[in-house]
Amino acid sequence: MYYLGIDLGGTNIAIGLVDEQGQIIHRGNAPTGRERGASVILKEMGMLALKVMEEAGVRLEQINGVGVGSPGAPDVQKGVIIYNNNLGFRNVPVRAELQKYLPLPVYVDNDANCAALAEGLLGAAGGVRHSVTVTLGTGIGGGVIIDHNIYSGFNNAGSELGHMVIVAGGKPCTCGRRGCWEAYASARGLIESAQAAAEENPTSLLFKMVKGDLTKLTAKTPFDAAQAGDRVAAAVVNEFLDYLAVGIGNIINIFQPEVIVLGGGVSKQGDDILRPLEDKLTREVYGEEGVPVAKLKLAVLGNDAGIVGAALLGFPPEKRALVSLFGPDPD
Repeated sequence: MYYLGIDLGGTNIAIGLVDEQGQIIHRGNAPTGRERGASVILKEMGMLALKVMEEAGVRLEQINGVGVGSPGAPDVQKGVIIYNNNLGFRNVPVRAELQKYLPLPVYVDNDANCAALAEGLLGAAGGVRHSVTVTLGTGIGGGVIIDHNIYSGFNNAGSELGHMVIVAGGKPCTCGRRGCWEAYASARGLIESAQAAAEENPTSLLFKMVKGDLTKLTAKTPFDAAQAGDRVAAAVVNEFLDYLAVGIGNIINIFQPEVIVLGGGVSKQGDDILRPLEDKLTREVYGEEGVPVAKLKLAVLGNDAGIVGAALLGFPPEKRALVSLFGPDPD
């Protein structure tokens, strides 16, 4: 038997046919085309899914379920996307619309939750029961996995990890509040800090690497400058990692996961971010020496996490626990 995983992005629809081990055996994609409206987009999803099945030689009766991961707030019980600002969706009945083309069980959840489910069962945290995935991008996204299942809260809104306040009355956040974690520890937060430091230090390598054009500064620039010995950049990176450690430490203290998975563009710095973070976390995590603490790992599934995680929405709990055994060794 198979499952369909659909990753509904702002620019692209990605669909994968996934087997019972959580492996993608065939895939397809198409432009989302926000301007076409919800009904046309959902028809495109349904038709593309049927095409993927046909190309793979899989019949409808061989599909156990369809999962859809979307940005925004879902009502997972009703299969409705309450809002998706990227696509202008408001109370869109995804399940009902998709079932016009795919008369199958349809499951809907937030895309960050789907990615967390994939990394938690088959990716970097495969083989453990409890994990948290933190995705460092323009903001900070992520999801909490408890006993192989997504923790979504009573209102199924998921875990807004990036909007945990770490500095009371701090920097303004795009959400309208102040001091949110993502204002400090996201790629955007890092870039803003690096731009301010470069502007104040025009003789620094950080400034020279972008030839004074601070709009060209990326999240990678301060890491590169720090590795080249620039003390200004090193201070920016160190402060960024301090804020990142505070948030991750809070997550560990609250949920006590076995593994924290770091994903997103900033995580591509690899050991340059992982090793100092591990050191800083020894001061942020509560507990006496010798008490087991969460392991910090880098995400491994990349863009496939959205597809695989969406497909996993259709797996019953006992199968999720079983499929987790196919993930990498948690040690």
